[in-house]
Amino acid sequence: MAPYEALDGRRCRTSICWEEVGERKLWKVELTDHTKEIVSKIREKLKATQDRQKSYADTRRRPLEFNVGDHVCLKVSPLKGSLRFSKKEKLAPRFIGPFRILQRVGPVAYRLTLPPTLQDIHDMFHVSNLRRYISDPSHVIQYEPLQLEKNLTYIEEAIRILGRMEQTL
Repeated sequence: MAPYEALDGRRCRTSICWEEVGERKLWKVELTDHTKEIVSKIREKLKATQDRQKSYADTRRRPLEFNVGDHVCLKVSPLKGSLRFSKKEKLAPRFIGPFRILQRVGPVAYRLTLPPTLQDIHDMFHVSNLRRYISDPSHVIQYEPLQLEKNLTYIEEAIRILGRMEQTL
């Protein structure tokens, strides 16, 4: 590959290939040797750059594997200015869940059980979008059936007060 081809992406006609079909004479062998040296230098620099970038990426990457039946949290990518899960921007959760793993589809893909509220989302996710859920006994949520009124409304009641602040003006 010529340097021109490496930089421009198309072949360049050099003085070697300008002759008609038939007997070819190599003209200026030094030029071809010089070109080969430049191409080998380009390849070495590209390889060094790729190795450096790979070493940077590998230090941040950690191998994750989950088993069927494990619980994981799913990463939610926030959109600026959007309301997600009734919270806006910075206060929106980064991970939701926990969800149980149904099946390992490939080396880096997992199928999850999603609730009916997320039925519009595909149930297969890449391992980079998952985080292991560490069970916490205080995180167990007791689901109680809602007492709906005749007009399909319900009364929200606070379970406990987490913080209190008095402000004097």
